[in-house]
Amino acid sequence: MESYMTGATYVAGALCPPARMEAGSWAPRRWPCLPGIVLLALASVLSSLLSSGQARVYSRCELARVLQDFGLEGYRGYSLADWICLAYFASGFNTGAVDHEADGSTNSGIFQINSRKWCKNLNPNVPNLCQMYCSDLLNPNLKDTVICAMKITQDPQGLGSWNPKTWRYHPGIGETDSTGLSQRTTLVCWE
Repeated sequence: MESYMTGATYVAGALCPPARMEAGSWAPRRWPCLPGIVLLALASVLSSLLSSGQARVYSRCELARVLQDFGLEGYRGYSLADWICLAYFASGFNTGAVDHEADGSTNSGIFQINSRKWCKNLNPNVPNLCQMYCSDLLNPNLKDTVICAMKITQDPQGLGSWNPKTWRYHPGIGETDSTGLSQRTTLVCWE
């Protein structure tokens, strides 16, 4: 296969520079050439770093539209307002929010999903129930975040799986009155 560099070859899909002769040596010295799989892995890591560097802070109405498009309205009995309130009190609608806990775990993304149980961080001994890296939760397109949030709400605790402080300090979210009717906060989007 020809290349723009004389003597260059392709190894595992990667362009490798030509061999060099070492002074006083009979054998040519090869430049290190990364196999294609390593280059793909490097591209994947760089891609995730770049996407996490492009955090987005949604407006309340933008986020409501996105979450509705993903099907969160009424999912497991929770209204869109519940999801919006969770995102607001957890991260301020910031997809790049990361909070470090005293136990070494992290809360990541717009819903502040914890690495102790739900996503994989640096600790290989976590359950990783969402089957994704915590850095995936920082992506502004929210697909992975919503998939993981839906999995979390399948837990018997539902939205109570999130930090109880989020619910305790914000009355009206997730509470019911004596008739059993929801007193959840209602958020309205104006155009």
